[in-house]
Amino acid sequence: GASEEVAPPVQQCFMVPKKEINMVSDMAKWKRSQAYADYMGFILTLNEGVRGKKLTCEYKVSEPIEKLVALLNTLDRWIDETPPVDQPSRFGNKAFRTWYSKLDQEAEKLVSAVIPEHLADAAPEVAVYLKESVGNSTRIDYGTGHEAAFAAFLCCLCKIGVLRVDDQMAIVFKVFNRYLEVMRKLQKTYRMEPAGSQGVWGLDDFQFLPFIWGSSQLIDHPSLEPRHFVDGKVVNENHKDFMFLECILFITEMKTGPFAEHSNQLWNISAVPSWSKVNQGLIRMYKAECLEKFPVIQHFKFGSLLPIQPVTS
Repeated sequence: GASEEVAPPVQQCFMVPKKEINMVSDMAKWKRSQAYADYMGFILTLNEGVRGKKLTCEYKVSEPIEKLVALLNTLDRWIDETPPVDQPSRFGNKAFRTWYSKLDQEAEKLVSAVIPEHLADAAPEVAVYLKESVGNSTRIDYGTGHEAAFAAFLCCLCKIGVLRVDDQMAIVFKVFNRYLEVMRKLQKTYRMEPAGSQGVWGLDDFQFLPFIWGSSQLIDHPSLEPRHFVDGKVVNENHKDFMFLECILFITEMKTGPFAEHSNQLWNISAVPSWSKVNQGLIRMYKAECLEKFPVIQHFKFGSLLPIQPVTS
């Protein structure tokens, strides 16, 4: 299975950035990079960490986790303070740019509130990933590349030791889940376009990671099988416990018509016999369709925390 690939979350001392953060220009170099290895190791570690666990179960909530939730609550509050403007076009409400410029100005300060004083030098670099994680302010769109930036943001916080191994469940269930709520509110409020969407051939217009971690949550569930997630009643009764079902609920709220038509890939996945097979398939698909597609990953940033240098170990 996928378990052989799991690497422990990397923790190392922060090095002051030696050079400006750069973007991906060479896909082969990216796949061989320390950044790719650390990022994927982080995703897979969390995948194991939430295996078979409900969103509503008990887990440790550390002070940095609380601070990250407070940061996301601030972003949420700014949406309320920045209502959409009247404009001729239905999509891409320009008020998003106003909201984004606030984040652009405040990001370093927000990050500084999460990390301890002695790591203050890391704030500018870590803040870059936060700013990248909410969508593009020129195009007013959002997609899996932005989602990857948020995971990279959390990965960097692990690397500098702000988040620790025993924070794994809280990272997914408390922080990432809150991030998803805020992103859904942004998408709805400002009618954001999907970035790099493959239409019905993509998994989802906006997200990918909650399907990976959400399918891991459902592994070995006594009664819920993949075929059940296309049943509205099952989704309504269980979505508060499982991220995967929460995603399905959001799709059905946002889209009309038969599920098999608007979400063909997910419909196909509902025929897979077990959640562990779904989980392994989604990890493969994530690498192929997101991390190894230039339009998605071209904006991924490198610095001293997620370096472009080839993997050493």
